[in-house]
Parts: sequence; structure tokens; C-alpha cells
Amino acid sequence: MIRERKIKFAAIIPARYASTRFPGKPLVMIGSKPMIRRVYEQASVVAEIVWVATDDQRIYDTVKNFGGKVVMTSPDHRSGTDRCAEALEIITRESGNSIDVILNIQGDEPFIQPAQIRLLMSCFRDDSVQIATLVRKVGKEEDISNPNQVKAILDKDANAIYFSRSPIPYFRGADIREWTRNHVYYKHLGLYAYTADALNTITTLGQSPLEIAESLEQNRWIENGLKIRTAITDHESLSIDTPDDLRRALEQHLDLF
Repeated sequence: MIRERKIKFAAIIPARYASTRFPGKPLVMIGSKPMIRRVYEQASVVAEIVWVATDDQRIYDTVKNFGGKVVMTSPDHRSGTDRCAEALEIITRESGNSIDVILNIQGDEPFIQPAQIRLLMSCFRDDSVQIATLVRKVGKEEDISNPNQVKAILDKDANAIYFSRSPIPYFRGADIREWTRNHVYYKHLGLYAYTADALNTITTLGQSPLEIAESLEQNRWIENGLKIRTAITDHESLSIDTPDDLRRALEQHLDLF
């Protein structure tokens, strides 16, 4: 069913300082601005309500200094999803306003496109949607065997059936280098949105076998019967996990300097 009422969205950007592969990355400078500010500004193009959720005073102070909204959360969260849930509780308690859908914008995606966020939001025109995320079609020349690039398979209604670090589905009778020429494969982009009820539900779930096997929290949600609606974007995700990722990303965005 298509929603007719106005949906109140809020973008929450979880950002922690203690990254194993890139400590302090939310504060690394990209051109004249710290990474977290670029994410915040990109999210603000689309979302009326934008907050950073952090566990670090340095990130908190940086966001305050550029005029952004920020909330301090526990350092013990297992994931950005859990951090978003705590931030939602604090924001709604302090503001007195209810929020329908939470957009979880990764704090390490300074080049996220507003069009991607709008596409994610559009999934909630269908009021049966609880959780949504984005996928991208894999190009015919791309390597699908990289375990750091998560793949997804979808049902006929664009709900995710499963997420894997392995190339799925297995295309029998063809060399793996030919799989993308014989079937449409999807790469998962780590951008999520949840209804407030769904977010509160998934943070109460214990780890599941498929989540542990793949180290992918979204499989926990599927194992527990929740549906994840997907939307297909043409834009690539440029998340910054390491200094090398940052160097490569900046080579593609020389216009920032």
C-alpha cells in the first residue's frame, strides 16, 4: 500500500573515533572540511533533520563547531545500527517530536549522493516497508569474488533474500569470470533506513548463525523474519575504511581542492 501521509525522516550519522584500520577518520580533512562535516552537509541537502551520533568528545566538538547537531552515545555499541537506536531515543526525548523513519548515513561516506538518499526514502512510500537499503548492479567486467564487496540476491518484489561475501548465486556450468555476463548480480551498499519500530526491534535481537558466519548484521534481521526492501542505484558507494581508500577517493574528487 502506498502511504499518503507525510513521513517524518531523520538522518542519523553514527561516527566513532576508534577505527582499527583508520583511527580518527571522521576528523580527517577532505579539502578544507573534516570528513564528518562533508557527510553532514550531503545528508542535509535531503533530510530536514540531521544528527551525528558519536562516542568521542573530539567528534562531538567538531560537529558543534561547524553548527551541526550531535548527540553523545555509549562507547559500547556493537554497530552503527545500535548507536542510531540510542541516538533516536535521546533525540525524541529531548525534542518531544516523533520520527517515523531513520536514515542511517555512514560517517565514512563523504561523497554520498543526495540522489541515493532520496531513492532510499522513496522505499517508504509503500507502508509495508520496515527496512530499506540500496544495491547496485555489478558491471559485466567487475570482479564479484572480492569478499569485501557484499553481494545481495533479491526476490521478485525487490526484497533481499540473502547477503553474502561470496558471489551469489552460484552460476552452474560457467567460469566465474563469465557469471556477470549470464546473470544480474547486485552489490550491496551500506546505507540503511528503518521505521522507528523496526529499529527498536532489531537492536533487541541476539546474534544469529548467518550473521556470525558472514559478519553481516543484516542477515540477523532476515533470519528473524524481517524484510529488507532494496532500491537499485547507479551510483557507486565510496566508503573510506583505510588511508588508501581516502587517497583513491580524493583522486576521483579533485574538484574539492
